[in-house]
Amino acid sequence: MELKDLRPAEGSRHSRKRVGRGNGSGTGKTAGRGLNGQKSRAGGGKAKGFEGGQTPLARRLPKLPGFTNINRVEYKAVNVGRLELKYEAGEVVDGASLKAKGIIKKETELVKVLGDGELTKALTVKVDKVSANAKAKIEAAGGKVEEPC
Repeated sequence: MELKDLRPAEGSRHSRKRVGRGNGSGTGKTAGRGLNGQKSRAGGGKAKGFEGGQTPLARRLPKLPGFTNINRVEYKAVNVGRLELKYEAGEVVDGASLKAKGIIKKETELVKVLGDGELTKALTVKVDKVSANAKAKIEAAGGKVEEPC
């Protein structure tokens, strides 16, 4: 058997129904649309979501509450436990070093250091924000937190 010999199974393929081509075809005159009514006419039929004249569900339900604050500031969260793994004692934690170590994607991203995990190394932290818990852990380990925090 070769590729040219392949044929669809008998009866699996049907030619399309050509409607409205005379009464002899069996689908002439009304072309399979029945007699009168909305669906028998050109352009006839109901719109998506039409519920027989009843107010549609999409209009009965209330609009979503709330709004999106255009002044919202998003910070990338970095825990002190992550700093413990990635940094050596005495290093500076800032945007450039965080990007170099693969913790954030862009140097310009806003970063907030959070207090999850333990820190045993003295680090100098120069990021946008530091939580009170993280600040306490950094200073307890002998490090310091510098502005703009």
